[in-house]
Amino acid sequence: MLPPARRPGKGDASVTSPPRGFKPALNYHWLTGLYDSVVGRAMPERRFKSALIAQANISRGQRVLDFGCGTATLTLMIEAQVPKAEVVGVDVDERALAIATGKARALQSRVRFERISPGALPFPDDSFDRVLSCLVFHHLRREEKRVALAECHRILRPGGELHVADWGRPANRLLRGGFFLTQLLDGFETTGDNVRGLLPELVSQAGFEAVEETRHFPTVFGSIRLLRANCPSKMH
Repeated sequence: MLPPARRPGKGDASVTSPPRGFKPALNYHWLTGLYDSVVGRAMPERRFKSALIAQANISRGQRVLDFGCGTATLTLMIEAQVPKAEVVGVDVDERALAIATGKARALQSRVRFERISPGALPFPDDSFDRVLSCLVFHHLRREEKRVALAECHRILRPGGELHVADWGRPANRLLRGGFFLTQLLDGFETTGDNVRGLLPELVSQAGFEAVEETRHFPTVFGSIRLLRANCPSKMH
């Protein structure tokens, strides 16, 4: 069992302080421009991202946040599949967002992007119907995961849903060996909770209900697991 999460509040320094040693996707800033090519070729990216969007069951008119949107592959897929939804992508990585903006401009997309600081999200309470996140939480240390999940809970409307695709407990020894390579690249401290299968428990501690892992995608770098959770009625 994990110790109970301490929910961050307004004025809490732990919400706004940046994580130690922020690492971009693929660990090095100079590799950010290669991210789409590497992920697209090395993993079944379209399959698990399409499955995540289908699982979210987004309706027209709903407001959707892509948390940690990176270069916006998932963000733009959401808009393409549900063009009448309002889609917002946020990330801390300025270089990734520059790529995302260029891709959106080429597609004449209406998606809005915002660069955020680690911690509190710049949105009011109960302002989104869905939060989706793909391959983000394994970059965060445990307390950073907790803060991020608490913020996702805060901005979701009662009845809203969280949908996550990320590394989880490897399904067999071969996949565990593959994930060791991922840990070498992304760090053992941030990925430890994922490999032990603790992300669902952290989601529950953030106040979500009906938390469940729904699908598993084996890759050469480990097990990607899809997770869903509901946001219940909240006391403000």
